[in-house]
Amino acid sequence: MEPRSREGTRRRILDAACRLFAEHGYDEVTMRMLGAAANANIALINRYFGSKKELFAEVLAQQGRFPGVLDEGEDLAVRLAEYVADRLAAEGDSPVLATLERSASSPQIRELAHDRVRTAILEPLRTRLGGDEAELRASLATVIVLGSGRFRHLFGPITPGTREEVVSRLTQVFRACLS
Repeated sequence: MEPRSREGTRRRILDAACRLFAEHGYDEVTMRMLGAAANANIALINRYFGSKKELFAEVLAQQGRFPGVLDEGEDLAVRLAEYVADRLAAEGDSPVLATLERSASSPQIRELAHDRVRTAILEPLRTRLGGDEAELRASLATVIVLGSGRFRHLFGPITPGTREEVVSRLTQVFRACLS
């Protein structure tokens, strides 16, 4: 059996935390559950991350930013529509959206979830839009993105219409929000 590395143990803990927080939400996940899933003792989790709350923050940070949708380039309304259409049709939940969805009601991490949405989606979108009412326009688009995750979680993948039809209708919605 090979010795365990610090980075390997840290990675196992993060992977287990990502999976458990997405499945159960912050409040339902215990340090004991995390330790068992990562095959690591609680003292190691505390040493590497400080607390469950700090581990949760690291999980959110590790899951990256809003995936390239807001990068400069093509028509932003179409890119947002394609992202939402793909999320609505996907078989599984997005790990970050599932984590936020299942954890947002926790008073201990509400601020972390708020900051994550603000820094990953809302602020970059507001900056990209610029101009009058950029905050309002970015907020409305963010509501649609986050609401699509909630809808998908509650009802499963949507099947009526083709992807092209869904993208076309969502593009119209995003154009109205962003203009």
